[in-house]
Amino acid sequence: MSDITRRAFLCNGSIAGAGLLMSGSARSQVVATSLPAPLAGPQHGLAMHGRPLYPPDFTHYASVNPQAPQGGRLVQGVVGSFDSLNPFIVRGTVPPIIGWNVVEALMARSPDEAFTCYGLIARTVETDEARRFVAFTLDPRARFSDGTPVTAEDVLFSFNLLRAKGRPNHRTYYGKVARAEVTGPLSIRFDFAGEDRELPLILALMPVLARHATDEVRFDQTSFTPPLGSGPYTAVEVKPGESVTLARNPAYWGRDLPVNHGNFNVDTLRYDFYRDVNGQFEAFKRGLYDIRFETDPGRWKTGYDIPAVRDGRILTEEVGNGRPKAYSALLFNMRREIFADVRVRAAMVELFDAEWANQNLYFGLFRRNGSFYDASELSALGRPAEPRERELLAPFTDAVLPAVMDGTWRPPASDGSGRDRGQLKRALDLFTEAGWQLRRGTLMDPRGRPFAPEVLVGTKDQERLALAYQSMLRRAGVGLNIRLVDNVQFESRKRSYDYDMVPYIWSQSLSPGNEQAFYFGSEAADTPGTRNFMGLKSPAADAMIAALLAERERAGFVAAVRALDRVLISARFSLPLFYTPGDWIARWRRIERPKDVSLNGTLAESWWRVPGS
Repeated sequence: MSDITRRAFLCNGSIAGAGLLMSGSARSQVVATSLPAPLAGPQHGLAMHGRPLYPPDFTHYASVNPQAPQGGRLVQGVVGSFDSLNPFIVRGTVPPIIGWNVVEALMARSPDEAFTCYGLIARTVETDEARRFVAFTLDPRARFSDGTPVTAEDVLFSFNLLRAKGRPNHRTYYGKVARAEVTGPLSIRFDFAGEDRELPLILALMPVLARHATDEVRFDQTSFTPPLGSGPYTAVEVKPGESVTLARNPAYWGRDLPVNHGNFNVDTLRYDFYRDVNGQFEAFKRGLYDIRFETDPGRWKTGYDIPAVRDGRILTEEVGNGRPKAYSALLFNMRREIFADVRVRAAMVELFDAEWANQNLYFGLFRRNGSFYDASELSALGRPAEPRERELLAPFTDAVLPAVMDGTWRPPASDGSGRDRGQLKRALDLFTEAGWQLRRGTLMDPRGRPFAPEVLVGTKDQERLALAYQSMLRRAGVGLNIRLVDNVQFESRKRSYDYDMVPYIWSQSLSPGNEQAFYFGSEAADTPGTRNFMGLKSPAADAMIAALLAERERAGFVAAVRALDRVLISARFSLPLFYTPGDWIARWRRIERPKDVSLNGTLAESWWRVPGS
């Protein structure tokens, strides 16, 4: 979890149209389960499985406050910097504020369901049972912020531009479209190369750019001019590296749409950038920004014992959500010779004393990651493989460890002393099997080269963990080098896979879909800018991703995701770290949020400023 606004606007899949509202940190109501297949003809919404939760005449999402006061300003603080305002290209680091506030998609993703989209720019959507095509009819009221009508030609232009010059996920997903055809001034149809259950929803979330205001030739170059969109806000002030301010468009065309009712309540949004976390936190305590999503357990435990909290001007709360918990890890770059051997990677995992780290660095507030879909029904952790999983995995007999298959595997555990001799012995045995020997206190290969990988870190918190790990590794003769770089360099080196080890967090949805190939697919391993940061090339993972994409029923889908989880765990390309049980949030009392929390957690676009504050 980062400090930036929690968002549900993610281009990934969903479980059957199930919805869940949460009150505080406890689940309060299951509002829908899988329903029969969608009806034929144009529809107001589209679910991954079954029908949408909300009917055609719905007025607002259940997790928003439709009577939320309007006006005022919301300020958020972000660590790092930015050098571009185009979030749709590989180049540049972009503020997390443009994508949904300025540039809208064809449809809006519901925060109360796993993966369902409702009309936004597109008034209706149509597809067939096999999902071999999708067609959209646009709302004739839709306007870009300069007042120009949004047309099907703009949609086709956006599709072609993003497929040619967009981010790798755009190029991958849109490359599955065999034909895109404008069928009328406000209608467009996409035919697929084959059946694809998720692709209609992926295309529904396609950002729509203004053809008349977009430089097609220079689109993939960084720029401090944001793309022209049709969203509720426009950029009014940009201070490179310092802040971005958005103002509500008074002529915004979609203000009264059901998907927007109760959202986008403030007149002004501003993101301020800070050089480091400590400076950012001090700014929050001084009231310079309004909401803080805390990630440091030490700070959460002791840092909020301040007058503004004690007298109630700042509220702190742990808010639950229904998402799989984020998978946080140190990743081994298997493209590098030093980490090509799975035994070496397993030894490095053994040497991490998670129990000591959690207690001494994180006040025991974290829980250990073990699954890529932790704390959800998609997780394989602690579950023996069911018959359908075994059937899917049968052709890949060496891809899953026996303990992972039978549900008994857990990440290596220690006695918490920081000096567990059993862990050290197991690690040295693995290193020996892989050809490394401990000589005069240094682990060396047969040619006398020391084992000294480098870990790339971008924050002081990451550096602190790396320093603790460095000390743990020293007992086995491993010389871990730590390279701390600024945010821009960190992101640049990460995108080009220029590291031996790197920290990363995968945030998964309740229904993993096409994006899993972007994270774990073999093709993504050789494509710069993907999230396959470890360089995984696994036929078994590729097959499980294909299986989960093909499933039409929920039970088969869950089995395919669990099978993928078993493959990923067994590949041992990561050192699993920790996750928080819920979202730690601090906010000044001048900002309020809805009482009910969506399935995807609390989302700042549904918050509002208290009048007169």
